[in-house]
Order: sequence, then structure tokens, then C-alpha cells
Amino acid sequence: MAEDDKTGEIGEVGEVGETTDGTAEGRDLDGLLRSLRVWAPGVTSLPAFDVGAAPGEPSALFTTWFAQAVGAGEREPHAVSLATADEEGRPDVRIVVLHGADERGWSFATHRTSRKGGHLAARPYAALAFYWPALGRQVRVRGPVTAAPAAEARSDLHARSTGALAAALTGHQSEPLASLDDLRAASEAAWDRARTHPETESPTWTLYHLAPEEVEFFQGEEHRRHVRLRYWREAGGPWQRGLLWP
Repeated sequence: MAEDDKTGEIGEVGEVGETTDGTAEGRDLDGLLRSLRVWAPGVTSLPAFDVGAAPGEPSALFTTWFAQAVGAGEREPHAVSLATADEEGRPDVRIVVLHGADERGWSFATHRTSRKGGHLAARPYAALAFYWPALGRQVRVRGPVTAAPAAEARSDLHARSTGALAAALTGHQSEPLASLDDLRAASEAAWDRARTHPETESPTWTLYHLAPEEVEFFQGEEHRRHVRLRYWREAGGPWQRGLLWP
């Protein structure tokens, strides 16, 4: 849950309509929003966050939290919101898949000719946000972005599934599409190439590394005393850390 979206009580259900089963029939958006649970008991566990035991740098804590999200049953813990901005500074956001996190930073991939690829060419700076509701946790990362060498991007692509390769080979990401028939034809051809020639390259496919300048770990707490631990550093210097009011 976002730190500025705390309108309901933990586990509270709004009394809107005759049911609270999440069905939309006969209910407006406001009613649906008021009917939703926030970190419902039995669905979400809110573990204590001992900030005194947190490591001195953020990647180790991220790895621990990521593993705990997997263990808690998060279906897609590697799905992450990626925020970029265009040449005029107008923001945009979408969900991508995390490809790795190590000493070089947090990694994701896309076509350099896509909208986000164009944004990163014009403004090579981005932010990531992970949300793991099963534990009431989120992690935010921001910093400069660089493109990995082409050989590394190829290796990364060919280590993934046949479907991932087919999607990359389909190409034309973010371009106008005349019809779904055109998409189907291009996709079927790409799937055929991916199956019969798995070594096929996608020239525009690019692996990016976001080098973190700031990383925040957010742990929800049932009495709304949420814990926010922020790591930051300047010009590649040592990591510093401190708490933030929720």
C-alpha cells in the first residue's frame, strides 16, 4: 500500500451494497473502493522490521526481502513499476520484469526504440517501485540508467523463455498498430523463429542497469506506525541510512 493511501482501517470492510465479495455488479467505483480490505487478516502478514539489524547497503536487504516475498506466496514478486520521463519532463510508468540486482544495480530490459527506451535515451534516469502486499512491503529505487553492452543483452535474452524471445522478435513496441490481425501474424512468425532458431537476435533489445542513488524500504504496521528506512549516497560515496516519517 502506498504510504500516502491510508484511508481505511486495517482489515476493515466498507458497508456498501449487500455483499463484500468484490463483485462489481450494481456498484459504483466509490462503493467498490470503500468495500475493499486493506491488508486483510489471513491474507497479509505484517512482520516486524528491525532496522537496527539492517545491513549497511541496500542490495543485501533487497535480496532478503525478495526471497521472503517469494516465500510468502507473492505470485509475481519480480514485477516492478518503472517510472521514466520524456524530454519535456512528463512522467510515465509501466510494469516491467526485474532481470537482476547486483553491484551494477537493478536490471530490466526493453527495446531501445520503445517509448521507455526513448525516454531513457533523452533522460537516463528512472525509478522503480516494488509492492509485495502479502507482507505489507514496498521497495523504491531511483538513480541513473545505463545500457549494458550488446553481448550482455543478447545473453540475457537467450537465457529467458521461448515466449520472451518471441515477444522480443515481434518488435514494433509502442508503435501504432493497424489491427490485431497484424499483431497475430507478426507474433506467429516470431514464435516460429524463436522455436526453430533460438539463437536469433533482436537488434533493438536492450538490457538496462539502474545504479541506485536512493533506496527506500517500507514495512507496513497494523497501527499505521509504518517503518520507512532510506538508504542514500552521493557520487558513488558510502551508503548512508536513516528513518522517514510514514
